[in-house]
Amino acid sequence: MMNKLLPGICFIVSFFCCSYCLGQAASGDSTAQAMASSPAVGFFNAAIGQQSRLYNGPEYNLYDPTIKGNAYFQDIYEFRPGEVVYDGIVYNNVPMMYDMNKDIVAVLLYNNFSRFALLNERLQSFDLLNHHFVYITTDSLNTSSPIRTGFYDEVYKGNVQALVKWTKNIQTSSTATTIEVFFTQNKYYYLKKGNTYYSIGGQSGLLNVLKDKKKELQQYIKANKIKYKDNPDKAMALIAARYDQL
Repeated sequence: MMNKLLPGICFIVSFFCCSYCLGQAASGDSTAQAMASSPAVGFFNAAIGQQSRLYNGPEYNLYDPTIKGNAYFQDIYEFRPGEVVYDGIVYNNVPMMYDMNKDIVAVLLYNNFSRFALLNERLQSFDLLNHHFVYITTDSLNTSSPIRTGFYDEVYKGNVQALVKWTKNIQTSSTATTIEVFFTQNKYYYLKKGNTYYSIGGQSGLLNVLKDKKKELQQYIKANKIKYKDNPDKAMALIAARYDQL
């Protein structure tokens, strides 16, 4: 039986000096087990070897299959290659899934079967499915802050920072004869200006935070036909970037 705490896997110092870098991964298969046999996972496993010591973390268990939907980013229930910055070191083509319910990154071990969770406090950022997530630590005593410690999708970073928080939660619905358990998804938007985080409820809220250049931004939005409601992530990134240019 596997211990609850799995042995970590980390590169020896001499291997770091060789500028560890792997090729781009192949596309994912239909299940997590199928992904385990993909070339990307094979390259990663061959590079780290069974004697490596990259991380320490608890065993990661999958959810009850009777729950409708899944807990994972973009509903992809399979390990996909991504990049992590762990203890300040970059690792490429790591087979991983982002669990949005628990707000943790699950990684597949070299044996193509065992799974464990990276330790959040040691995972500075990760890139998965063309999204860049950063770990933000906040003061738990500061109840006025709209954000909490966790991973945020960083859609723009300059003098201001635009962030998206993806979440999934388990919900239960019952009738007289049945009980249904399922995942629901939500997204929350934030902007960091100076040392302050602001919760953004829409375009007007974003412009209010950036009110010192509101008129110019309104002109930019109109000229470029930006539809905030159609794609808030993209609109926030564009508007924040324009703000920095003014």
